[in-house]
Amino acid sequence: MGKVTLSGKGRRWLMKGHPWVYRDDIADGDGTRGELVPVEDPNGHPLGWGLYSTASRIAVRMVTRQAEQPNREFWVNRMRRSVEHRIQLGMMDPEGSCRIISGDADGFPGLVIDRYAKTFVVQSGSQGSDRMRDFLLDVMKEVLPFQPEVIVDRSDASVRKLEKLEPRVETIEGSLDGTVLAKDGGLTYEVDVLTGHKTGHYLDQSRNRRAAAERGKGGRVLDAFSYDGLFGLHAALAGAEQVTCLEQNKAACERILANAERNGLQDKIKVERVDCMKDMRARAEKEERYELIVVDPPAFARSKKEIEGAERGYVELNRRAFDLAPPGGSVVTASCSYNVSAQDFVQFIGKSAHLAQRDVWIEELAKASPDHPHLATLPESDYLKCAFLRVG
Repeated sequence: MGKVTLSGKGRRWLMKGHPWVYRDDIADGDGTRGELVPVEDPNGHPLGWGLYSTASRIAVRMVTRQAEQPNREFWVNRMRRSVEHRIQLGMMDPEGSCRIISGDADGFPGLVIDRYAKTFVVQSGSQGSDRMRDFLLDVMKEVLPFQPEVIVDRSDASVRKLEKLEPRVETIEGSLDGTVLAKDGGLTYEVDVLTGHKTGHYLDQSRNRRAAAERGKGGRVLDAFSYDGLFGLHAALAGAEQVTCLEQNKAACERILANAERNGLQDKIKVERVDCMKDMRARAEKEERYELIVVDPPAFARSKKEIEGAERGYVELNRRAFDLAPPGGSVVTASCSYNVSAQDFVQFIGKSAHLAQRDVWIEELAKASPDHPHLATLPESDYLKCAFLRVG
């Protein structure tokens, strides 16, 4: 069995509460790929147990601060805690969708499990979660209120390169016949769990989509970077007069139209396959106006080195959104880049407002839906910012 002894600096870092041990903070010891290893301070006193990586800069992801080695009962109790939390949130409707496991924030380092009705999609981003995948899926099935019909592995995220892991996409249990149908509130939508973004969809915005929809009632809505169109579709369902969805991905555009027809919203939904940045600028120049503009782009800053470029992108996008809003209109704008802090994002919004020469009020700065928890000692789990704005 492997073992890790920390340096004094590593001990001080770990004692602050952060669950990651960096390779530079290890004084001695190692482990095998994904092994659960004991962690000690420089004097040999136990600090807990964590999952070891032979490749990543994050050498150990802590599982527990207790001296006792985690056993099956430990993992069953931890899984039950996560599942029961989703039940308490009202997110375990068998036809609905939610995140069951949110990685390190739920105490399962490197592991994400999303649910679309009874199709479960697992995504592993570390050697430890790869090694424990099948065991944890068995544990999950033991505590679920209903059983999965299909389990898919979508472990193809680029983060696996840091762990020297190959991408992997496979159906573990059951079989798939095309896309999967799930519900989000009163909306039924299809998900491509094999080739769609992430695990097939962006579940972290589910609560924000429903909140944004209320601002589009009776008006025109522009949904930029709409992917499968759920911001726009929720707005149409809530009573928007007309919704225009802007999206560059062809398959996503087709799903928006399919979802619109599936929900009887085809007369309200218009889909345009465009470069959103260029298209919003052109609409602003034509002086188009929308009572609600949603701007939900992909991550602009995947590292601290990219923050400057991200600022230019966010400032330009939000400036155009403000140009498109009538007095009293609403803009809902988001950043999913962890490296862009909430304070940074608010500053970018302020710069956009100044350039657009508009008064802009921040009415709410929301986070991810609660099935994507923010662990207080893991700031990396607090990544999504969704600002609800009123434009003067």
